[in-house]
Amino acid sequence: MAVEAPAPVLAALPVAPGRFSAGPTTAGSIALEEVWHRYRNTSSSGWCLRDLNLTLEPGELLGLLGPSGCGKTTLLRLIAGFERPSRGRVLLDGREVAGPHHWLVPERRGVGMVFQDYALFPHLTAWQNACFGLPRRSSHASVQGLVQAQARVRWLLSLLGLEGLEQRYPHELSGGQRQRLALARALAPAPRLLLLDEPFSNLDGEVRLRLRRELPGLLRQCQTSAVLVTHDPQEALAVCDRIAVLSDGRLEQCALAQELVARPASPFVARFVMQANVLPGRLQAGALQTAWGKWRPCDAAPFASQALEPGAPLEVVLLGDALALEADPQGSARVLAREFHGHHWQLHLEDRGCPLTLKIPLDRPLEPGQSCRLQLVRGGRGILFPGGQPVEVV
Repeated sequence: MAVEAPAPVLAALPVAPGRFSAGPTTAGSIALEEVWHRYRNTSSSGWCLRDLNLTLEPGELLGLLGPSGCGKTTLLRLIAGFERPSRGRVLLDGREVAGPHHWLVPERRGVGMVFQDYALFPHLTAWQNACFGLPRRSSHASVQGLVQAQARVRWLLSLLGLEGLEQRYPHELSGGQRQRLALARALAPAPRLLLLDEPFSNLDGEVRLRLRRELPGLLRQCQTSAVLVTHDPQEALAVCDRIAVLSDGRLEQCALAQELVARPASPFVARFVMQANVLPGRLQAGALQTAWGKWRPCDAAPFASQALEPGAPLEVVLLGDALALEADPQGSARVLAREFHGHHWQLHLEDRGCPLTLKIPLDRPLEPGQSCRLQLVRGGRGILFPGGQPVEVV
């Protein structure tokens, strides 16, 4: 079915510089309480979200980070109202919009959304696309309200560097300009909350970096809270106030970027967010043994007893440069691949069945297929799981 073009808002009116601001709206908040969700025609065990509790504070930019299929986009759709949770409640600004006994349709939630593929109307100009969500002239909106809405669109287009491109069609804009236009359209109705579903994934590297740097400032000027879905840890760490890490529909950890890096809540968070090395180990004779060396608690106290039984499999997340590498034809480690990262090589290795990643200086001559020896650095730090106890190399 063809989409009807919107009736034009008032004819273009000049807006005096400095006469318009983001408006009187204040940033919104979210609370998700014990949310479970599965799609129709799935098995009773096919949950894509499991017992999820999460909050977004007013003015915050929250990142939803995780691999493909972990439930990020589903969670975004529940907040927007495109899906109804199987269990639990969704609250916007303290008001229940989805729950066992209440449901608020998407168009009444006051939430803006920016999609990965922009979702612009190809037969509408940039100006018409940006105005699409505004009140129509045939509605009961006042003339003053329409003028203010149009002024906001002009302000947003100028803010996003699209001034002078109003009469161009989407195919006449670059990828970065189309993404900016999608942002302008989502922000034009002055939503208190903006949802962004991997909005920069289709852009080239330079444009992606520039737009994500500009995003926090744009949200502050528009007085809008936001949720950013991404599978790129560096993107989330760079711009988000807090980051919620999802795995298989469960919330692994929600914390500030520095806390995720310094105190990951699980080996999955360490691997996915920091690409950290994780070593298998066992507790034997009161000491933590790994194939690369021994560990002890950082505070010299005994190992925590919770979930630590002698001989039970454990994992140690390495923090910093706790592993040293030497070329050795007799070594058990083998270089699988090498990547150039500007100021260093990044090596992907395998040792005793364990995948590892290490950085080495550019002048080190290690090549793919070469054998080497790995050993722990005395005093190197790590985190023991289960339990999250800080440990160090003996």
